[in-house]
Amino acid sequence: MRYLIVTDIHGGKDAANFIATKFKEGFERILILGDILYHGPRNDLPADYAPKEVIKVLNPLADKIIAVEGNCDAYVDQMVLSFKIAKEAFVEVNKHLIYLTHGHLVNYEAPINLPEGSIVLHGHTHIIREDIVNGVCYLNLGSITLPKNNTKKCYGVLDDNGICFYDLEDNLLLSHPF
Repeated sequence: MRYLIVTDIHGGKDAANFIATKFKEGFERILILGDILYHGPRNDLPADYAPKEVIKVLNPLADKIIAVEGNCDAYVDQMVLSFKIAKEAFVEVNKHLIYLTHGHLVNYEAPINLPEGSIVLHGHTHIIREDIVNGVCYLNLGSITLPKNNTKKCYGVLDDNGICFYDLEDNLLLSHPF
């Protein structure tokens, strides 16, 4: 089992095309951690901003997508996307519980109540980060479209061995083995 992980697409047409192409490399599912179509009021407009194009690229993959809602996702987005955007989701891989959320409600001072060894996989800040809080690993994937703090556009891979983050040239940025 192999999942492609992305977050914070923010209407970026190039990111959507990258996702569709990368998916063909043997992934079973795409996990989208929110902020799919809209760039948001705090972000610059992506150079390739084309939400209608993102819709055209992602909708044919609808039965392969597990998506959670980000702070920039709106009710109207669900009306044009062929896949459900959930408030949150869980997947289990190799006996590891993985909580999927966008991250805008994640508070490291008041950690999420999950069993020790669980993983919280999120985005929102557009900065790659790994933290362990009360035995739970928090992995922030950054952004595939609008990275911040000199980080790179990236995507993730979740498989039976763990989670790895890569830049768009497939250079390893972070590895979290199981």
